[in-house]
Amino acid sequence: MIWGTGFDMVQKFRAFFCLLTVVSANVPAFAMQCPGNPDALGTSRVLAISPDEFSHIGSMQYKQTLPLNDHEVVITFDDSPRTPYTDIILNILASQCVKANYFLIGQMAHTYPYLVRRIYNAGHTVGTHTLDHPLVLKHLPLPQVEHEVDGGIAAVQAAIGDPKAVAPFFRIPGLARSDAVDSFLASRSLVTWSVDVVADDWFRRITPQQIVQRAIQRLDAKGRGILLLHDIHPATALALPSLLKELKEHGYQVVHVVPAGELPKSVPELPAPAAIASGAWPRVLHSSAKSDATAAVISHHRVKKRVVGKMH
Repeated sequence: MIWGTGFDMVQKFRAFFCLLTVVSANVPAFAMQCPGNPDALGTSRVLAISPDEFSHIGSMQYKQTLPLNDHEVVITFDDSPRTPYTDIILNILASQCVKANYFLIGQMAHTYPYLVRRIYNAGHTVGTHTLDHPLVLKHLPLPQVEHEVDGGIAAVQAAIGDPKAVAPFFRIPGLARSDAVDSFLASRSLVTWSVDVVADDWFRRITPQQIVQRAIQRLDAKGRGILLLHDIHPATALALPSLLKELKEHGYQVVHVVPAGELPKSVPELPAPAAIASGAWPRVLHSSAKSDATAAVISHHRVKKRVVGKMH
């Protein structure tokens, strides 16, 4: 999806959410166990998979997908991490005791290692999404594909501080697969993730309400599936509280996918950069979305940053 070559940076939500206690992969975080929120969506179960069982998943592009029951959904986020939205979305997920699957870009992980570690220590699964997010991966010569895939994994491993904490889960930028790329990823013993349902949250000028509506309508049409979102966009951060509420009202249960085998319980945390920790970000984000949790702020200040490529 698209993340332009320049953008306006915005401020964090004022988070009033409780932090979720890290739950063991063997103990699902049911809504009734969510501290401070008895009405939370929660996480219904944990599904462990390995590359031996699942080489390519996601019905949008592959014959195989995850073995989900009716009205089960796996929530995934691409293109992480990016301030302030990764922080915002982590707070929202924690408030609902929802566990998600993340696919991180190597260069962004290198820029924000403290966020990579926060994602992992919050109990989410960390996968990878190339080094620089090339939307033409399938057209690149094999040495460049290797550079993007292996380089992305290495960057995320370095940022997280423990290679064992990075799942062998990979998603191709722009979902631009090819048989050659699929074969290369299989040779690296990676589970290649496509999707079952998209919410179009990368579209320019899409509203939070439209994101929620498309996600629910398309999930209802399929009955279950892997849902693709991006935690780098303000509209997604604004939509997420309403989306989680709608998922519960429509009877959906969240499944958290983890790699088979043991993972580190946590990794050492890193402090946020001084400018972020001090709150020196633009402050207000307005939305017409009817969710109390989306009453956030965006200031009139604009901060230009270099962006690594166009993001999907």
